[in-house]
Amino acid sequence: MMKRPALLVALIALLVTACGAQTPASVGPGTELRTLTVFAAASLTDAFEELSAHFEAAHPGVRVSLNFAGSQALRTQIEEGAQADVFASASGEEMDALVTGGLADAQAPAVFLSNKLVVIMPADNPAALESLEGLATPGLKLVLAAEDVPVGNYSRQALDLMNGAYGTDFKARVLANVVSNEDNVKQVVAKVQLGEADAGIVYTSDAVASPELQKLEIPAEVNVIAEYQIVPLLRSPNLALAGEFIAYALSADGQAILRAWGFLPPQ
Repeated sequence: MMKRPALLVALIALLVTACGAQTPASVGPGTELRTLTVFAAASLTDAFEELSAHFEAAHPGVRVSLNFAGSQALRTQIEEGAQADVFASASGEEMDALVTGGLADAQAPAVFLSNKLVVIMPADNPAALESLEGLATPGLKLVLAAEDVPVGNYSRQALDLMNGAYGTDFKARVLANVVSNEDNVKQVVAKVQLGEADAGIVYTSDAVASPELQKLEIPAEVNVIAEYQIVPLLRSPNLALAGEFIAYALSADGQAILRAWGFLPPQ
């Protein structure tokens, strides 16, 4: 699977040329509004809302319709026939499934950003959590995303790495404190915000979007880097416009927006 943004930009340029320019320079009376539907991982919510607003401003007559959920849920929706033009996933596994199913071109997906994990706590930090070792304290209420959700899978991979630093049974002791497994990362954040958990493991971008929460950094040696991929979907009736949206996400301006929300460059 191709993961180099430069090659994807070249592919998009050819696609736009082949399909013809579809974006009107201006919107006049009676101009029909075109909708571009983007399915994106829940962790992209704040960043993609801003990104889409800028894209719409540069493309009069275009409205970006955003559907956010766990990447695994979005993949299922697309496989079941949901109409979408662009898919942005927090997991290569979900993207691979769409390629295998003939819903995305194997040469098109590209890694366009990355993310890392962080522990979040309520503003008052009721469990007085000050170190990663504290995640294994009996009675601590921890909320994670479910194991089939990308961030839930990454969180458990990080706990595997922590076994080497904090004891071979560390992961088991931490998982014994899990009080809820959520369908996406934003639900993890919400549980912590509501005080229904003492801590949660989310992406750095989610902590940036919720500055009222306290956070506990996870050292690089026990952290897991998530690579996000983006692709135009083959069933899209707006392939050229989908290509333009992806090109904008890969552009210097688009990448600056993503960085401002705590995302990292492609690794």
